Amino acid sequence: MKKKFCFLALICCATHFFAFTPLSLVTFKSNLAYIEGQDTQSSVVVRDLQPFSINKFETTYALWYEIRTKAEILGYNFENPGQPGSLGRRAAIPNEENSYQPVTMISWYDAIVWCNALSEIQGRTPCYKYNDKVLRDSSDTAACDLAECYWENDGFRLPSEAEWEYAARRTHTGFQNGDKISGIVSKKDEPDDSGLLYAWISENADSTHTVGTAGLPFDPENISEPATGNANNAGIFDMSGNVLEFCWDWFAQYNSEEPYGAKSGYERVSRGGSFSEYTMFNFCGDRYSFDPNECYDYFGFRIACTATQPQ
Repeated sequence: MKKKFCFLALICCATHFFAFTPLSLVTFKSNLAYIEGQDTQSSVVVRDLQPFSINKFETTYALWYEIRTKAEILGYNFENPGQPGSLGRRAAIPNEENSYQPVTMISWYDAIVWCNALSEIQGRTPCYKYNDKVLRDSSDTAACDLAECYWENDGFRLPSEAEWEYAARRTHTGFQNGDKISGIVSKKDEPDDSGLLYAWISENADSTHTVGTAGLPFDPENISEPATGNANNAGIFDMSGNVLEFCWDWFAQYNSEEPYGAKSGYERVSRGGSFSEYTMFNFCGDRYSFDPNECYDYFGFRIACTATQPQ
């Protein structure tokens, strides 16, 4: 595993930016913006973004389980069945306590195949293909490594690294600093512990929690409802902390010539940090990379898609 601290400057040409749950859409309009290098950031790079949508929440175990079990009937295969959060049991049946935990113990391969399954089940065109065939087997790692993402399709997918950072840093008036937890707008007088209001990290959690509850007092006897905690300035939850989130990109030197990352590599990018001390760097500009076959109880993801219709 590698971790690198990076700052991405974005010229965002998206005309619409969305955050959604599986049931409802929230719309955000972006403006042309340029992020200046500042503080301790190590690099400044510009990438152009097309309109896209990204989930308000990390993928919950209940949604993962529902789509996985339906997809297996359709012929999909998943190397790892997933588990609810960091304390759940693999392939557990969702219940009142675990349904809104983020899914964990899945690989990057499982995540992209699941995105294809969600797309097919919801009548969308899957994004991930190899030799013009839709990926349906996460154990076929060679095909997954060589697969292409058809960004023009309307199916669900992982966010690109630039999309992820855009969602993590977007504010009502521009962008927050990359050297802070998502949700913290730079102010000289902000309290040192303000990051705990927006993220379940190693300083305030030793396990995953219900998605969208960061900032609430944790009570193991009372499971909080999703979205009752604090969102970032774009209305999106857990962009820092809880679980580390997969992105599409191969890990490589960040540049402006490849908007969706390098064409090949050895490890895939993950962003956002987690509750775990193994991924304790939770700032918007922090980059991690892992072998796409690795699974841990602090790995998760959120879904995205290309926005094809104005909202």
